[in-house]
Amino acid sequence: MNAAQKIRLVVLISGRGSNLQAILDQAASGELPVEVAAVISNRPGVRGLERARQASVPALELDHKHFADRSAFETALIEMIDRHQPDLVALAGFMRVLTAGFTEHYRGRLLNIHPSLLPKFRGLHTHERAIAAGETEHGASIHFVTAELDGGPIIVRARVPLLPGDDPDALAARVLEQEHRLYPLAIRWFAEGRMRLDGERVCFDGEPLAEPLRLEEAPLSR
Repeated sequence: MNAAQKIRLVVLISGRGSNLQAILDQAASGELPVEVAAVISNRPGVRGLERARQASVPALELDHKHFADRSAFETALIEMIDRHQPDLVALAGFMRVLTAGFTEHYRGRLLNIHPSLLPKFRGLHTHERAIAAGETEHGASIHFVTAELDGGPIIVRARVPLLPGDDPDALAARVLEQEHRLYPLAIRWFAEGRMRLDGERVCFDGEPLAEPLRLEEAPLSR
């Protein structure tokens, strides 16, 4: 891929940025046709910002605690993001609930990764909840973001089994390994024009998806 074929990506984080690192690594290798234009954190000093700096990507802080309310924070966040003219915005462990005004501004170009097989276990503490519910499988999902928390159209999911004796940490580590495969793949599909949002439906290779793709069966090439 040459630079002219790359899309501009802004990544929003709140913490260590392990999914960000997977994106940065594939962007650097040329496997992922994106230019990471900026990384923005709502929490100052987190590890993910250092990952961005190490990759020579602008690492920006916008502390939500410095704003009077959610609306003021989101207005400033939109201004900061749009300065970098992104084609796509990726939430990678961004721990802020976003309002309809924000999600509509980026409708069709705002992705999130969530550590469950959506629509199961929206919100927090997904690994603990999956174990407590006696699930036999768990995983991660990529979806387009809407104002409904973890409720936007689902693109692709990766599954892992729940094993006897699993605790939340062991399960989380196994899911995270799949997340690092899942997110760059979904971003690549978007960058290549293979995947888009059409109304409330995800279209892949020009056809609406009847159900989310599965990572183990995902079409990796044209």
